[in-house]
Amino acid sequence: MTRFPLFQGLRPVQWSEVPRNLLAGITLAAMNIPQSLGYASIAGTPVITGLYTLLFPLVAFAAFGSSRYLVVAADSATAAILAGSLTTLAPIGSERYVALAGLVALFTGFFLLLARLLKLGFLADFLSRTVLLGFLTGVGFQVGIAVLGQMLGINVHSRRTIGQFLEVLRALPQAHLLSLEISFAVIACILVFRRFAPKLPGPLFAVVGSIAASAMFNLAGRGVTVLGPVPSGLPHLGLHGIGWQDVQLLLPVAGSCFVMIIAQSAATARVYATRHHQEPDENTDLVGLAAANTAAAFSGTFVVNGSPTQTAMVESSGGTNQIAHLATAGVVALVLLFFTGPLQFLPHCVLGAVVFTIAVRLIDVRALRAIRVESPGEFALAVTTAVVVVFVGVEQGILLAMALSLFRIVNHSYRPHTAVLKQTPNGIWHLEPVVPGALTEPGMIIYRFGAPLFYANANRFSEEVRMLATTAPPPLHWLVVDAGAITKVDFTAARVLLEVQKALAARGTGLVFAHVQSDLRPDLDRHHLTEAIGANRIFDTLHEACSTLRGTVPAGGKTQ
Repeated sequence: MTRFPLFQGLRPVQWSEVPRNLLAGITLAAMNIPQSLGYASIAGTPVITGLYTLLFPLVAFAAFGSSRYLVVAADSATAAILAGSLTTLAPIGSERYVALAGLVALFTGFFLLLARLLKLGFLADFLSRTVLLGFLTGVGFQVGIAVLGQMLGINVHSRRTIGQFLEVLRALPQAHLLSLEISFAVIACILVFRRFAPKLPGPLFAVVGSIAASAMFNLAGRGVTVLGPVPSGLPHLGLHGIGWQDVQLLLPVAGSCFVMIIAQSAATARVYATRHHQEPDENTDLVGLAAANTAAAFSGTFVVNGSPTQTAMVESSGGTNQIAHLATAGVVALVLLFFTGPLQFLPHCVLGAVVFTIAVRLIDVRALRAIRVESPGEFALAVTTAVVVVFVGVEQGILLAMALSLFRIVNHSYRPHTAVLKQTPNGIWHLEPVVPGALTEPGMIIYRFGAPLFYANANRFSEEVRMLATTAPPPLHWLVVDAGAITKVDFTAARVLLEVQKALAARGTGLVFAHVQSDLRPDLDRHHLTEAIGANRIFDTLHEACSTLRGTVPAGGKTQ
């Protein structure tokens, strides 16, 4: 078996699903071809390079990635990063500009491959479902607002979501009525197909119909903006016009794209894998992303990324695996060779309307409502993430999503659940709050700490244990730590435990560890805790500890 098995995103092939995936690929091509031209404009490269992102990069990810749904192609976030960095190095759209964009894609691919070798795919584990929903909700609003100008026939110049929205509001009186009517017709067409014929590609009919209508009725002559002429031909493979002096300038740009890609692609792949009850393989996807960006570099285009909107497109069209993406690449190759001519008639407002319907589907109101009902605190995190995406940007929103997810993990460990255990007459243990005077039974307190002990939470452990010991009704012979949840003890926490043991011993109270797991014992030995506490005061079970300690008192640091 090879180290990187090929075409995991479509194997095993279910032949009954092939026709549906081929149709989904055609639909994705129909919706994504004009959209990719827009991404190229954002990136500052010639519009034809947008089509190139739907050719070899798609094939490369299908071959080396694992996600069955993730579409790796042009994306607005990485395109914006690219444009914001390269405009000071070369004229927009120039041959040197395109060469620099290709080199950024190559470096980005290298960083992604390095991340795979270091097994950094685990970073996706720090993205909780809550913040992922917030992230996709924010992307939905951002994309929906971004295409309002296209739908209304209004020129929008701002690259910020709020700025775009304000421009549209100010220019509403100048909206082009025919463009608005076409946009509503396209949206209605897609919704009708989705409601009454969900297996048919409504967006495909809308796009093809609009191109035909535009050509027949000369919509461009009636004020409707269209794409205009698009050059034809496959990309020329290679990387030219680059010197070593460019490397130092472009590494930070590639680093920014790398962070964006690893976060957004992992977020998107995780959402769709969870939705369809599949196991994500982030490390293999890193190889696919590296291959896709390398293919982009050598085919004359710019950085590609796992796109939430395009992944939603292929899913909504019925695609279930990477066969759909290969079909898209095949359609794009045919279009580049023979059919770029009809694209010139496609109205911008149609493109905007199709993307708008996809953006709306990214906003999962039902899931957000469920989070709000079950966990208002997590709902606030989701909303915060969405707001940052809309008001600040996708890059910042994803970084915030990662930070919030990590904060939740740290917070759970920093403030774990603690309790004092008491036993009912029928022998059942139950948890009671850690309050002054709490006691398990005369002469004994069983204290439960619900997380590994490390430098950040060791002081809380010390404070609660000391408080229980000083406020307990005398005499307190034993303070037993239920260590069932304590799987690790670091150096700082070990020193705190030694101080607690000495303080308790000075009061005539013995410190005991019970319910000790096998992976904790090496830490206790390494940090000399077993020696300080006493090997005969460390028990495998709580029952064993209680049976041994009842009726005894500490003597000479050992159990009587």
